[in-house]
This record gives sequence, C-alpha cells and structure tokens, in this order.
Amino acid sequence: MFIITGLGNPGRRYEHTRHNIGFITVDYLAEKHGIRINKLKHKALVGEGIISGQKVLLVKPQTYMNLSGQSVRELVSYYKPDLSNLVVVYDDVDLPIGRLRIRPSGSAGTHNGMRSIIYDLKRDDFPRVRIGIGGERKMRLADYVTGGFGKEERKLMENAVVRAVSALECILAKGIDPAMNEFNSKEPMGKEVKLSKKEDSQKDD
Repeated sequence: MFIITGLGNPGRRYEHTRHNIGFITVDYLAEKHGIRINKLKHKALVGEGIISGQKVLLVKPQTYMNLSGQSVRELVSYYKPDLSNLVVVYDDVDLPIGRLRIRPSGSAGTHNGMRSIIYDLKRDDFPRVRIGIGGERKMRLADYVTGGFGKEERKLMENAVVRAVSALECILAKGIDPAMNEFNSKEPMGKEVKLSKKEDSQKDD
C-alpha cells in the first residue's frame, strides 16, 4: 500500500490558500480516480482506492499543519508501509511558484509540517512532492502562506496541481526515479486545467 499525504490546515478559512496546496492536490487526485476522502481515522481524513494499479490511502491530516507528524506517525504505525511508499505533498515557499520538485528523501527545509513529520517518524527517508508557492511578498511569511491566490497565481497553481497529480501517478506506476526525471523540470509545463467544478466556481481573492 502507498500512503499519499497532502499537507494543509483544516477548515474553510484555509481551504483555498497557498499553504493548503497539498490538500488541494490530494483532493484533485481523489476526484480524478473516484476516491472519496471522507473517513476520519488517525487524526486525518482518508480515502482508499486503486491508482495506477496500486492500492493507495489518500490522507489529509486534520491536526493543523504544525502537528502533521502526529497523524502521519499513527498511520505509519497502523499500516506499517515501507517508508518508500509514504509520499508527502506540500507547498514550498523556497521554490518559484508553480515549479515541482520530487525527492526520495531529505530535510524539512523551512516547512513546519514536514518538520513535524520528520520529528515524529525520526526519519526523513520518504518521498516528497514539493509545489512551489514562492514569489514576491510584502507581508509576513505566515500571512503569505495562509493567504489566497491572486488571479495570475491561480493559473500557475492550477497547472502545477495537475502536473503534481501526474507525477504522483507516475510514482505509483513507475517509481520515484522516472517521476523525478520527467517532472523536475525548471519551468512549469502543460496546459492549464481547472481543479474542479467547485474550485472553478470560487471567485478570486
């Protein structure tokens, strides 16, 4: 089994913010494959299904970002996956907006959610898909990451989420190395696709 965990903050206040791009990506992956993320287990909303021939558990921790590790630790303890099958998707303010970076392991960088996961697991040797949200900002970092997308940002992020979902499908079907080779490009590629009917109906912040 693969455990694909998107990081974010629960609640409508944070639903369409930069810091919730992990939630948004996992939601889009679930929608694409007909998986409902609606069961509350191990401090997370989860949904099970098959993607690219692999059994997957899609996860959205409900602990708030800074305590994401509590939920992930419980899930790993219960399901006991090989950590190479734990994939974490999250925003990265140190990457240019819309750019993807896939890695098989590594440090948390500046991300508190990843810092919490590494602290609770006592390991950092699990894959991650980072989605860039970096850009010019004239506000505190905390306000920036919990803020909504502007019109131009939104187009780039819709594209990035679609590419991140394709990258996750590639990881499941072929492994981490082919996904890194294909999706760790310097510039965003591919057509822009709306995330969902619900997302399309939202007005820009």
